[in-house]
Amino acid sequence: MKDVVHESFIVVKAKESGVTVTGVTRGVENRFLHTEKLESGEVWISQFTDNISAMKIRGKAEIMTSIGDLMGGE
Repeated sequence: MKDVVHESFIVVKAKESGVTVTGVTRGVENRFLHTEKLESGEVWISQFTDNISAMKIRGKAEIMTSIGDLMGGE
């Protein structure tokens, strides 16, 4: 299972300024670990790890994953 986690990437491309990407920790209590703010056109490549189990993306952004692509903030 560990190898599957480390192969899980997402790409977030900001379609407007002020898009935020926040990592959420694993465990008994989920906590926000890190927040990154993107400007229009910036790209963030992120990986799920033993510590990060979820990501919250706020704003208009193109989100690309191994299981498909979607638009956020529409």
